[in-house]
Amino acid sequence: MSDDHDGVPELLAAWAFGALQPPDEKSVPLHLAGCGSCAAEAERLRETVRLLDGPPGAPEPTAAHNGSAGSDGVLAAALRARSAVPRVAAHAAPYAAAVTGLTALLREVTGHGPWGTPVVHDWDVRDTVGHLIAADEQLAQHLGVRTQAPPSRLTEDMPWEEAWETRTTDMIAYERTRSPEETVAAWSAQTAALLATPEARDPERAAHATKLLGVRLPVADHFLGRAFETWIHTDDIGRALGFAVPPPPEVHLGQMVRLAVRMLGLALGPTAPPVLFAVTGVEGDSRWVLGSEGEPVRGELALQAVDFCLLVGGRHTPASVPRGMVGDEDAVRNVLERAASLAWL
Repeated sequence: MSDDHDGVPELLAAWAFGALQPPDEKSVPLHLAGCGSCAAEAERLRETVRLLDGPPGAPEPTAAHNGSAGSDGVLAAALRARSAVPRVAAHAAPYAAAVTGLTALLREVTGHGPWGTPVVHDWDVRDTVGHLIAADEQLAQHLGVRTQAPPSRLTEDMPWEEAWETRTTDMIAYERTRSPEETVAAWSAQTAALLATPEARDPERAAHATKLLGVRLPVADHFLGRAFETWIHTDDIGRALGFAVPPPPEVHLGQMVRLAVRMLGLALGPTAPPVLFAVTGVEGDSRWVLGSEGEPVRGELALQAVDFCLLVGGRHTPASVPRGMVGDEDAVRNVLERAASLAWL
């Protein structure tokens, strides 16, 4: 490595996690010793990593796999980690908490090694983490985080659904050539870099809109989207391995629910039969009228917050999701089906 910046910034997150490859273990510290800007950025990333790891002296989970003690261990670790999430703005706090929850769960997986356990779609545990690397990548690149291999096959005119599937396929194939520990280190490094961006800490910067995954939203909402998917896939992994993964804290769940309701309202449009929609188990406002504004409400639908998120995340179906409903069944069913249609996970 040369004495200039070439090749250094994209290695700083790996340095913060202690995940440098052998050729870089000496050259990166030497560069940091003589470069103030890189040293400052490296220390900022390391502080994020310290906070993701939990309070100083916090015990590592020691639970046994596939037992009640194991479930309690993951629950305790996830809740403990949430108390020490990085100092980020409110819009990024759900993502930081979701990252700490998955980090706690992956510590359990590392202890038992069931990386080949089927999780969702045709992915095992490592594939699911590889997918999250690909899923976070668009926001990371937009915020100036340098991402690594494999090279992208995406084109500017590729529909976002095709781009989503293509990048996931390529990333999973690449991560299958590496050890599970390397995959987790890559995911951890990228999440730490995302949480260290100015946009994760400054609401004004995060208010700027950008189009990712086919939808134009403020960066703050894209952070919520990343939180949502990270939690859903953490739950996928936990279910596959027999661990009880806690839902997000109510305040974070409320943020994700309100984003999902906004997206649902857009999907329904202004002419859908109006339905009074209530979500329980969240802080703040939790009742909305969805659909047409020019006619009386035709039905009422009530869902628990976690169930609503699992419906939007494709883990419940309109027929299976627990709900309370009165009035026009067709109008309510339309809301449920539109909510399920939002799933891309």
